[in-house]
Amino acid sequence: MGSCYSLGPMPRIRADLLLVERGLAASREQAQRLIMAGRARVSTRTLVKPAELVDRESPLELTEPERYVSRGGHKLEAALDAFAIDVTGLACLDLGASTGGFTDCLLQRGAKSVLCVDVGRAQLHDRLRNDTRVTLLEGTNARALPELPPVDFFVADLSFISIRRVLPSVAHRVAAGTPGVVLL
Repeated sequence: MGSCYSLGPMPRIRADLLLVERGLAASREQAQRLIMAGRARVSTRTLVKPAELVDRESPLELTEPERYVSRGGHKLEAALDAFAIDVTGLACLDLGASTGGFTDCLLQRGAKSVLCVDVGRAQLHDRLRNDTRVTLLEGTNARALPELPPVDFFVADLSFISIRRVLPSVAHRVAAGTPGVVLL
């Protein structure tokens, strides 16, 4: 007669960490936002707390995929919609590109190209870094922009510097009357 062995309980893990481990979120912070927005499910149940412990082997899914590489994409999307701005076919400049949320939004809305400027290095999401429509100027301070190719539209999200310190440099590098959206 055979014996019955119990393997014990399944190993448990925080829901936000499991989302990252499975590649459904790029960071723990993004996973927490997805859970709090009701966009993550374990088995057939919607997760409500990022710290909830779930079985490591449980089926896990997002109710809808993340549209942009960062929250910035949603912010720019709202501005473009509110002001009825169409970027289709435009050459764009993204000042303070960081992870690339604004760049991602511009490309998904039909921009021809995006020139990304950021003082930091190695921050732009790999999907955008490898996109042939993206030109990256890392380690570039927006207060001292180099000569730039012509652009039709610019966006700026400069959290670490006042836009007042950057606009003179932008004014010298883009054509007069070039429209843009600045996040303050």
